[in-house]
Amino acid sequence: MRPFRTVVAGVLLGVVGLTGCGQTNGTATPAASTDPAAPATSAGAFPVTVQAGNGAVTIAQRPERIVSLSPTATEILYAIGAGGQVTAVDDQSNHPPEAPKTSLSGFKPNVEAIVAAKPDLVVLGNDLDDVVAGLGKVGVPVLLEPAAVRLEDAYDQIADLGAATGNADKAGEVVQEMSRRLDELVAAAPKDAELTYYHELDSTPYSVTSKTFLGQIYGLFGLKNIADEAPDAAGGYPKLSAEFVAKADPDLIFLGDTKCCGQSAATLAERPGWSGLSAIKNDRVVELDDDIASRWGPRVVDLAQVVSGAVVKASADQ
Repeated sequence: MRPFRTVVAGVLLGVVGLTGCGQTNGTATPAASTDPAAPATSAGAFPVTVQAGNGAVTIAQRPERIVSLSPTATEILYAIGAGGQVTAVDDQSNHPPEAPKTSLSGFKPNVEAIVAAKPDLVVLGNDLDDVVAGLGKVGVPVLLEPAAVRLEDAYDQIADLGAATGNADKAGEVVQEMSRRLDELVAAAPKDAELTYYHELDSTPYSVTSKTFLGQIYGLFGLKNIADEAPDAAGGYPKLSAEFVAKADPDLIFLGDTKCCGQSAATLAERPGWSGLSAIKNDRVVELDDDIASRWGPRVVDLAQVVSGAVVKASADQ
């Protein structure tokens, strides 16, 4: 059975075209800019209309019973100061630890169970089993905020949730800080290292290409992705063979399957033909936190910091 992380990747492929694209308020004010340098919209102005993945969603008043069925959305809601408005989150939302985790599922959504939580706003990452339409029939406002494809999409979703919850100013601050920290990390990293890398989603092994959100984060640091040469890109999430990875012999290996699948530098060395890989011999296997490496909220900066550190270390070793 494919691990959860790979299932997530498969779902992402079907929804990347639905990413939210800004918000306007109840008047004819133009959509807010996704430029991190743009000023945040004023907080607390309702009704507000948010342009999300499910179209224009009008929220009549500040929501006080938010149900988040997306781990990334949960992280964003707490980061922008809306945590006190969240009354239930899905079974995969494990950050921050104080989030009110329940048995609700974003991958097997049950409309009756969601409605039983008495939400005045539901935030989803996927429209599985037509849950958006189901909740719409009973008058529950829903924001669909699917997988980000670019950093700008992540910034935009933070702005969406800020406007929708009356926390637009704080959302703007979060975006500004993310952008500032990323700029600093990129500026501090070597520009001419010419390092190759392999990111592992699971031990199948599935990977990501440079066209994915993760791939673009690595690209900020000038890393060359071996998965870009895979014979079947599979929408950005190719299944690679062990022989393919061994032949490519990447300078760096990033493991996004340490928690889900127990992978480590030691387990990689036990795979046939992998013990001699440069990344393993030179101690350049980076064991990531699965959750941080699979979400596109504010903690993407933490991922970038790990990548930056690995690039700096590998460059110094050359």
